[in-house]
Amino acid sequence: MSGPKLGCIILGSGGIVSQRFQQRLSNHPFFELAGVVGSSNSIGKKLLDLPWNLDEQRPSLPDITIIGMKEGRELVMKNDIQIVFSALPSEIAAKAEPLFVKSGCMVYSNASYHRMLNEVPLVIPEVNSNHLDQIKKNIIANPNCSTAQLVIALKPLHDLFVIKRIVVSTYQSVSGGGKAPMDELIEQTKLVLDGKDVKSKNFTKQIAFNAIPHIDVFSDDGYTKEELKMTNETKKILDSKIDLTATCVRLPISVSHSESVNLQFEKPFSLEKVREALNNFDGCKVIDERVDGGYSTPLEAEGKDETFISRIREDKTINNGLNLWIVSDNLLRGAALNAVEIAETLIKNNFYGK
Repeated sequence: MSGPKLGCIILGSGGIVSQRFQQRLSNHPFFELAGVVGSSNSIGKKLLDLPWNLDEQRPSLPDITIIGMKEGRELVMKNDIQIVFSALPSEIAAKAEPLFVKSGCMVYSNASYHRMLNEVPLVIPEVNSNHLDQIKKNIIANPNCSTAQLVIALKPLHDLFVIKRIVVSTYQSVSGGGKAPMDELIEQTKLVLDGKDVKSKNFTKQIAFNAIPHIDVFSDDGYTKEELKMTNETKKILDSKIDLTATCVRLPISVSHSESVNLQFEKPFSLEKVREALNNFDGCKVIDERVDGGYSTPLEAEGKDETFISRIREDKTINNGLNLWIVSDNLLRGAALNAVEIAETLIKNNFYGK
């Protein structure tokens, strides 16, 4: 990009997704962080004075004072800021993000509210950047974190062998629900180890030393909203003809989601071509050795940009069947990394005239 950097702001100040945005934007070649909008609890505070909740060291950030929504809109209009990265929860984003669109901004949204709207592209740049041609509302949506890592691994395989059906079970970290569930996991773990009673606040049952097969609300057919998101979003991003059924489980893990995936293709495949296609696809990395430890786990994926694929093997119970194990940092591929990559793609396509 030639010329000065483009100013941008973040909606959300102290949450873990906001802090992943702050990491991605620190010393970025295209973007300069010009403002951060926060809740009433953080307005007026210095960004650098807020607690840092990620394991990595706080990056170099400008001396910014947290402002409110009204001041944020005034800032973007006064300074002709066109880029807004939003880490807002869906119920707040539904009202706040359109206001920034009216102020002349492109909003890169992590909220589920916009994803299935016809006028809003749902994009993973490595998978369907051509959908950026369909921008009508100046909002571009990130997919659900579990969908994002699934689809980026499936895209090169679908191109070669045509996916007919997907059966996926997810094993999702508590950070998918934000900072409060992460804190509660630590609190519950201490209580259990001390032999004390546990009362859950952010979970339907005890999460420490447990597995909860329930993420988001139930629908009438017995699926949860999280499971339906995976079905609907995969169809919108990859191919509407693909059948997908999901079971989503919350585990007592801080960061990174894992998925056990069973695929059925229309065409025959070889494991050699599967590994080659995955290894050559941007954003994917194969770690698949048939020895002890020859696979990726949530711990190794944390803080990494790549989506890791392991346990690649033929399903011998069906024609053209394949099993995979997919692991990715849900706060990166499923949130900040993907949103920033979308904006980078638009810049490279001269969307902002740079």
